[in-house]
Amino acid sequence: MPKFEECLQRLETIVQELEKGDVPLEKSLTLFEEGMQLSANCRKELEEAEGKVEILLKKNGKLQAEPFDASNEKRPASK
Repeated sequence: MPKFEECLQRLETIVQELEKGDVPLEKSLTLFEEGMQLSANCRKELEEAEGKVEILLKKNGKLQAEPFDASNEKRPASK
């Protein structure tokens, strides 16, 4: 299985190619399917990493894992 960073880079390439709009339908579907699989792999890897972090935090009695709320994060303004 490709590494997380490789998956993200490939996903970015797929999105850029699909956004161009000049890709034939059959290739678009193939790219979309690949993108969905890569996305699932990335999500799984992130969930595993999050679980490991929570275990490490729980082992250290002083720290408590707090749920991460992405909606509260400040996002950079898009250009």
